[in-house]
Amino acid sequence: ALIAGADCVHACALGIGERVGNTQMDQMLVNLKLMKVAPWENQDLTKLKEYCEAVSRATGVPIPPNYPVVGEDAFRTATGVHAAAVIKAYKKNDTELADAVYSGVPAKLFGLEQIIDVGPMSGKSNVLFWLERHGVPADDAAVERIYKRAKASDHTLSEAEIMACVETAKPR
Repeated sequence: ALIAGADCVHACALGIGERVGNTQMDQMLVNLKLMKVAPWENQDLTKLKEYCEAVSRATGVPIPPNYPVVGEDAFRTATGVHAAAVIKAYKKNDTELADAVYSGVPAKLFGLEQIIDVGPMSGKSNVLFWLERHGVPADDAAVERIYKRAKASDHTLSEAEIMACVETAKPR
């Protein structure tokens, strides 16, 4: 509507309103920025996630994990092939490429980054990267134990599950 010349667009935080079908202001801002619509293309949206989380807390309306841009899973992967491509980009210090691999929305524009987790579809590169990012030494026994645990699971491993594998892999 704005591109077509509308003077005003009404929207609400997270689309929360008295009726259904309200335009989510956060998603509208994301799309205006991505579409490079003036003046929104130059707006700093790095605090958008914090804003949405504050609205969620204040209203008691949870943000679904798969909610675009600000949901917990928006820039998260545990899939081996996808993660390997993102990891390779990070290893080259190319955050722009890491943001572009398998993602149409650059996390960096919103003060966020790609997150690599470990799950049943992960490769060992996921495990190594996760340990490195969390400052945990990546010895072979720990990597193997985490990898096997992930392959035997039906979910993405939590930090506690990964750290339990690290602890049990330590020599006694």
